[in-house]
Amino acid sequence: MIELLTPTQIDEMRPAGRFVASVLTALSEAADVGVDLLELDALAHDMIRKEGAESCYIDYHPSFGAMPFGKVLCTSVNDAVLHGLPHPYKLRDGDLVSFDFAVSVDKWVCDSAVSVVVGTPREEDLRLIGHAQEALDAAIAVARPGHRIGDISAAIGAVGRSHGLKVNTQFGGHGVGRTMHGDPHVPNDGKAGRGLPLKPGLVIAIEPWFLHTTDEIRMDPDGWTIRSADGSRGAHVEHTIAITDGDPIVMTARD
Repeated sequence: MIELLTPTQIDEMRPAGRFVASVLTALSEAADVGVDLLELDALAHDMIRKEGAESCYIDYHPSFGAMPFGKVLCTSVNDAVLHGLPHPYKLRDGDLVSFDFAVSVDKWVCDSAVSVVVGTPREEDLRLIGHAQEALDAAIAVARPGHRIGDISAAIGAVGRSHGLKVNTQFGGHGVGRTMHGDPHVPNDGKAGRGLPLKPGLVIAIEPWFLHTTDEIRMDPDGWTIRSADGSRGAHVEHTIAITDGDPIVMTARD
């Protein structure tokens, strides 16, 4: 079931969006050579406790997960691109790491992701992050009444292909509201003019992710972390947005 929120309800979601943005900013600043992934998860966990928020991840157990996730943060490093389960690993110079984070604040959920490079960056990694951000910006630009979900998907796919990237559609964006994952599904490629019409009050997470040289993925033995099939690196970005009568509201903006 797809719920269209009132302007008042969207305003009630704003604290969740601001908090998610603040945590991702703190994580991006804390990520450095020698910092352990479990330290970053602990930082996010501590911020959740202080805020009085509720993690959407720690007890999360969808059909594709081997077990309840057990952490409050996804940390995907280098060839890992989605659902990275935090584990004992100290970040190294040049690592590309994506943080994906969702919480409930006052019973409203927002979801966002960011990718950063630790220490000395590889130019190709910075370009890949830039391509993912370009795709997210293009998708947000068409998220207006009169368009459809397919227009968002097509915008993401077009950016990826323009940079010679292959686009995977197995995991993508989704509805957000009282729960982290709901309808509609928002694939990262598709045909413009197709799918659900975008109406004011629709709140969705848009999350482009690309791999350097493939669109094929594999599951880690931990039952959660998704990696590229060929070992190439990945980048993942995401914002929760609300459709309005005009420009969309980026609920998780970090500016």
